[in-house]
Amino acid sequence: MLPEALPRPLDKPLVDHRIYTIQLRKMNEFIEVFDRLAMPILLETLGHPVGFYTSLVGAQNQFVHLWAYESMADYEARCRARDTHPDFPKYLAASGHLITAQETRLIRMVDMPSLRRT
Repeated sequence: MLPEALPRPLDKPLVDHRIYTIQLRKMNEFIEVFDRLAMPILLETLGHPVGFYTSLVGAQNQFVHLWAYESMADYEARCRARDTHPDFPKYLAASGHLITAQETRLIRMVDMPSLRRT
């Protein structure tokens, strides 16, 4: 039996693990631009995120966000909706100079019997 304090596992098995490397001393500006211009579009097209994080130890100036999907088809459809949203180019133009690199990983949930709730 698992302790009640354990968080509920994600219901969606595919996660987009995206890492942006932000220009030195530009993280606050990037987060402001992202929140103001990207988030309304992303909430509309991708749904609610798993979470947002910044690096603390290791590679610095990294902004990480996680979004969960039902399947590869769900991921592709939602990304297409994001990419074709009429306001998305405004975010891209406002943030392009702040981002020095981007990594996108699609990671798949592992079913661990010891973590199943009864």
